[in-house]
Amino acid sequence: MHIEIDKDVCIGAGQCALTAPGVFTQDDDGYSTLIPGHEDGASDPMTREAARACPVSAIKVTEPAG
Repeated sequence: MHIEIDKDVCIGAGQCALTAPGVFTQDDDGYSTLIPGHEDGASDPMTREAARACPVSAIKVTEPAG
């Protein structure tokens, strides 16, 4: 699983961190960031739901080809 956060689109709503706190957190400015060591999101079944919960669609979750 690959997770991308578009920092130019993120408004810091925090829905991702509330939905999948094991994968997402917020930086000092309140914007979404991935927790170090959990960048692939595979360990949390709520990762895709967190992306859907983003009110501005700043998070994209994709599966690697292959």
